[in-house]
Amino acid sequence: MIEYRKLVLEDLSVFIDIRINQLQEEGAIANCDLRPYLENYYRKHMADGSFVSWIAVEDDRIIATSGMSFVEKPPYYGCPSGKIGLLSSMYTDKQYRRRGIAKNLLGKVVQEAKEYGCGVVQITASDMGVMLYTDFGFKKNNKFMYYTL
Repeated sequence: MIEYRKLVLEDLSVFIDIRINQLQEEGAIANCDLRPYLENYYRKHMADGSFVSWIAVEDDRIIATSGMSFVEKPPYYGCPSGKIGLLSSMYTDKQYRRRGIAKNLLGKVVQEAKEYGCGVVQITASDMGVMLYTDFGFKKNNKFMYYTL
């Protein structure tokens, strides 16, 4: 039986392992030890409430993850509150995919963003995730650009 619950600090080491595996599976090049950066980020932002994660657990093993970071920028017409949810860490163990687990987790973190007062949720989706997000109601925007410092 699959249990859905919020991530707690005791889960953090395994959650970080899963996040690193996800990034590498999506093609990221491991050019540094990301673990201490992730641990610092999650500890800080879980403590101040600006990051929340729901996880799926079966037999005391995390089988799927989600994450939502809350940021605030100047209000704009598409988001008068200026509060934005940045979706991340959507990952399901390969043997559990296509069972609706990610959709359940997505619903939970989107609800968290709504309760936080976010006017919009954004994600940079992997090719694998596009269908999940489109089915959920996300719209694609080709305007996203970035600059590496």
